[in-house]
Amino acid sequence: MLKRILYLGYYLKELDRKKFKLFLVKVKQETGKSTPVIFTDIISSSLKYNISILEYFQFHFYKLTKEEREKYAGTGYMYEYQLKMNPKTYRSVLENKLEFLHIYKNFIHHSYASLTDLEKDPSVAEKILKNKSGKVVLKNSFGQCGNGIEVVNSSELNIGLLVGRLKKNGNDFVEEFVVQHTALMQLSPSGLNTVRIVTQVNEHGGVDLLAARLRITINSAVDNLAAGNIAAPINLTTGVVEGPGVYSDITKPDEFLHPVTKIPIVGFEVPHWKETIAMIRQAALTNTNNRSIGWDVAITDNGPELIEGNHDWCKLLWQLPVHQGLKADVEKYT
Repeated sequence: MLKRILYLGYYLKELDRKKFKLFLVKVKQETGKSTPVIFTDIISSSLKYNISILEYFQFHFYKLTKEEREKYAGTGYMYEYQLKMNPKTYRSVLENKLEFLHIYKNFIHHSYASLTDLEKDPSVAEKILKNKSGKVVLKNSFGQCGNGIEVVNSSELNIGLLVGRLKKNGNDFVEEFVVQHTALMQLSPSGLNTVRIVTQVNEHGGVDLLAARLRITINSAVDNLAAGNIAAPINLTTGVVEGPGVYSDITKPDEFLHPVTKIPIVGFEVPHWKETIAMIRQAALTNTNNRSIGWDVAITDNGPELIEGNHDWCKLLWQLPVHQGLKADVEKYT
């Protein structure tokens, strides 16, 4: 119990209070329950199921039975699970984006360069700025959740401006902008819509596929749920989206059509699906020190390529799109 109390203290410390108030008002209106009743249930649920305070709302615990609540994997459980599957000693290949790009270079087709590379050899910058997309992406090699990412038109930059802009905004490498498949561009042109596929290396050394989700941008250059975007479940066998797009914001409804382009989300077929699955299986076996990885995959007209891999793949992106807890899918590996 002491450990759960410590987790609860962490959840309170990290709580987004503005979002908490927004969600609380929504649940009070929906359930008719008072603030003290809801808050008591939040504390009880956090201690019993090791979920964060916001996850109480995002997992819709306020309307779930005990049996349904037990199926969800919250922050505490996933932290311990991923720590076991992906020990800190081996995580740098996933935490450091530049190291990732090097180790998994066989699955990456776009050009990139570190700030150090650019300062040593200006011709590297010239090559990247002349890429076919006409855009570049400025990132920090240890950035998380799309924070700090800039998408800039190449025409706005030269070698000196590129280096200066990276330094000014705390970024340390630049990538060629990946042009997504025509079908994905039609679905949502505001940003790169990636596929998240979660893999698990099993006890026999094989690769099990745990989930696939389409991350869909809504007037955003990045596709993270935390940035206000949506995610939809993909059938692992067919590559067809089989449910609506969901937000992590419980005040917003599920989207069956893209809210901007009005293209149907359910039934959308992800291009190059067989090639994508084959690539991910190979990538998962490239470095098996990390056994459970959430891969972000770009789908282009020429096929799939890796964007990054995550040792702490998101429990919300995994469970919210299917409206159910999936803890049982990973418990068997512990």
